Amino acid sequence: MIEINGVSKSYDGKKQAVKQLSLKIEDGEIIGLIGPNGAGKSTLLKMIVGILEPDEGQISINDHDITREPELAKREFAYVSDNPDKLLRLKGHEYLRFIADVYEVPEADRLPRVEELTRSFGLYENLDQQIQSYSHGMRQKLMVCSALLVNPNVWILDEPMVGLDPRAAFNMKEMMRKHADAGKIVLFSTHVLEVAEKLVDRIAVIAGGELKFVGKIDELRAQMQTEASLEDLFLKLTDQANPSGDEFPVDLEQA
Repeated sequence: MIEINGVSKSYDGKKQAVKQLSLKIEDGEIIGLIGPNGAGKSTLLKMIVGILEPDEGQISINDHDITREPELAKREFAYVSDNPDKLLRLKGHEYLRFIADVYEVPEADRLPRVEELTRSFGLYENLDQQIQSYSHGMRQKLMVCSALLVNPNVWILDEPMVGLDPRAAFNMKEMMRKHADAGKIVLFSTHVLEVAEKLVDRIAVIAGGELKFVGKIDELRAQMQTEASLEDLFLKLTDQANPSGDEFPVDLEQA
């Protein structure tokens, strides 16, 4: 379980990128985090994984507080950020071995798991090349493979479909569903509302750093008294959150 209680974050001490946000994510579900550019999605994910420290509030992952018990909390999840440009001088297989060492993946599981994943994502033939020679999409696939390799209780994914070709995106969605069906958690942000509509168990809509809705899409339709698509629901909900029509504030991470 992920528990987020009253979390806030400001980069300049004035404007809050995330405001008093609380959210509970249960085992066995996929939850999609959606919102306009600058809504606070990436800021929230970075606080959950311990890259950023909240100004106030608490975040725990399977009963481990990310601030007070960072090492224990971080062993509960794998994180794929929105920037795949990591350790570019390593070769693909070296990066995966490094991640496996950090998470203490048993030696007997590594090679077959790496081969299975990298063949699935079309990377197997490129593992002996340096990551800096990879395209953006290939780097994204490698980051996804590294997260799947460690098979943690929680996957936290920031725009995981960006840069993936259709086959890789399909495989990714299949693996996310399988992970949740095994009683684990998948939390991901996305701008692709069609993906969210077909894949998630619940959505969490953020606008202006605040949580505007969390629940099933059918519950949002009932609340807004319409059978509209998620795209229409999203636009109506975020328009209500920002009736002036002004753009939402953009934080330093372009959340």
